[in-house]
Amino acid sequence: MDRAQKEKVVEELGQIFESSGVVVVAHYAGLTVAEMQDLRAQMREAGGSVRVAKNKLAKIALEGTPNEPIADLLTGMTVLAYSEDPVAAAKVVDAYAKKNEKLVILGGAMAGTALDVDGVIAVAKMPSREELIASIVSCIGAPAANIAGAIGAPASNIASILSTIEEKAAA
Repeated sequence: MDRAQKEKVVEELGQIFESSGVVVVAHYAGLTVAEMQDLRAQMREAGGSVRVAKNKLAKIALEGTPNEPIADLLTGMTVLAYSEDPVAAAKVVDAYAKKNEKLVILGGAMAGTALDVDGVIAVAKMPSREELIASIVSCIGAPAANIAGAIGAPASNIASILSTIEEKAAA
């Protein structure tokens, strides 16, 4: 890899560290190509990505950023999992690490805060952005549905009374 390619990689990694809601660092020693492809596919489904990069280049990209404390985690065979959603990457990596002991979570960063292993697992347990939006929408929509039902109920009662009176009159 020549200098220009290294500079490009450092720039790309800098963008990842800057724009991601969460970055999870894990060791992947022993993962087969198929297992890594499976992890990448699951991460893509969740709206995230997986990146393997040279630790030295990643450390250079971290210099001067709020996520700089995670540079200490970059030793050995590391993989970076990241997503814009502050929870998605952590959820996927945590779930994958539970079923495949070869993937070992080392820590990560979220909004400029370094996370240890327990921090990443805690983030993984949080509801995702979509789940929170759905919850808020259901909370907002429930009172409106109750009001509509309350308003509609007397009208239906009046309609049934009128139809009963009409049936009696016709008989």
